[in-house]
Amino acid sequence: MPDDNRRRARCPGPSTADILASDVHPAPAFMGEGDVSAIDGAEFGVEAYTDPAFHRREVETVWLRCWQVACREEEIPNPGDFTVYDIADYSAIVIRGRDGTLRAFVNSCPHRGTRLCDGNGNTPRIRCAFHGLSWAADGELKQLTCDWDFGDAVPGAFALTPVLLDVWGGFVFVNFDSKAGPLEDYLEGLPDHFTRWPMEKRFTAAHVVKQLDCNWKITVEAFVETFHVIGLHPESLPFFGDVNSQYDVWSGKRHISRMINPSGVPSPHLGNKMTPERTLAAAAKFGLCADGPLSAGETPRQRIVARLRALYGDNFEVDLSHLSDSEILDVIQYSLFPNFIVFGGFGSPLAYRSRPDGNDPNKSIFEVWLLLPFGDGFRPPPEATRVLGPNEHFADVKELSYYGPIIDQDADMMPRVQQGLRANRTGKITLSAYQEMRIRHMHRTLSEYMAG
Repeated sequence: MPDDNRRRARCPGPSTADILASDVHPAPAFMGEGDVSAIDGAEFGVEAYTDPAFHRREVETVWLRCWQVACREEEIPNPGDFTVYDIADYSAIVIRGRDGTLRAFVNSCPHRGTRLCDGNGNTPRIRCAFHGLSWAADGELKQLTCDWDFGDAVPGAFALTPVLLDVWGGFVFVNFDSKAGPLEDYLEGLPDHFTRWPMEKRFTAAHVVKQLDCNWKITVEAFVETFHVIGLHPESLPFFGDVNSQYDVWSGKRHISRMINPSGVPSPHLGNKMTPERTLAAAAKFGLCADGPLSAGETPRQRIVARLRALYGDNFEVDLSHLSDSEILDVIQYSLFPNFIVFGGFGSPLAYRSRPDGNDPNKSIFEVWLLLPFGDGFRPPPEATRVLGPNEHFADVKELSYYGPIIDQDADMMPRVQQGLRANRTGKITLSAYQEMRIRHMHRTLSEYMAG
């Protein structure tokens, strides 16, 4: 929408830009607002979440065409290490060869289609458990059982089918479309934004997976706006500027969007009820800093930033002195279509992935990575993936710290959203103009892909 209309859509209170400009160490220019092009399509149908036919079309036009995160490089560091990435009926084996190169292959035997691998592990060869054919990590056939019985068939006819693979920021991406453009183009400049926060210089302190009874889009949409904070996370309102948040899209970029959520400031929903001392006390209770009297001229944001700078310096031997206060404290979150969310800065060192669970539009697999920095010394090994059962919670994972209970609040709500959509009789949902801009941006891109 035009700039003046966009600004009128905001709740009263200082903007993110105003807050960041007043910091002791102001934010860099690229964290300013994206352009303000209109995102049309405030209404769309509930079939996007509930209809099996919509899901099947989505698989063919989106999941088989888009670049998507399969794993972290650190999950498969050694020759022979592999992991399996499944999406709907499709599956890829991501494996590191003896030459150290990462490759991906369709997880299907070229002989009679048997699924070759499950989970993750290490293997000298990929082997079909049905008839004993085997392949090297470069996809070359090494053993054709009873080769005398295949007539003119040559080993090349049984080579594993390659899947496109590329790496950015320590994340391994795959694309099932052999004609897809390069990952660099798909990322639409996202790596430029992360130059100051290199994701390859992070290690997996936790990787947690849980099946949810909702469509995958619901899990993405729950995290790309802070409109829901007043309803779902009201305890954070004293120190979290929910409706101060900045939402960004850019003309000509259909795969990425961003939001910046300022911390250490009270929500405008609280009006004039909050004092700096009350904001600080709430943040301290949450674990962001120590409580106590503020020094003359000191703000809660400054107290929290000082604590976080010391935390990263002492615990991880990482120098963050060149970064602004916002990069240390605030939620700086980017989404990459269709299903990946990654946080810049250090205020929330997380990444999320959501995908369909098989071919049921009512179920999804949701994953959380806690990605912490490391210095120039030893890189800590990644924590093993933890799969939560139906009665387990993200709060049960101690490594997630205070993020766990917050994520649980969202995860517990998502099935209720799915239930309500199935009960819906209007056939549509309606989104706000500004705070849900990124959801509209996502659905516009989805519609473009599904239209072919």
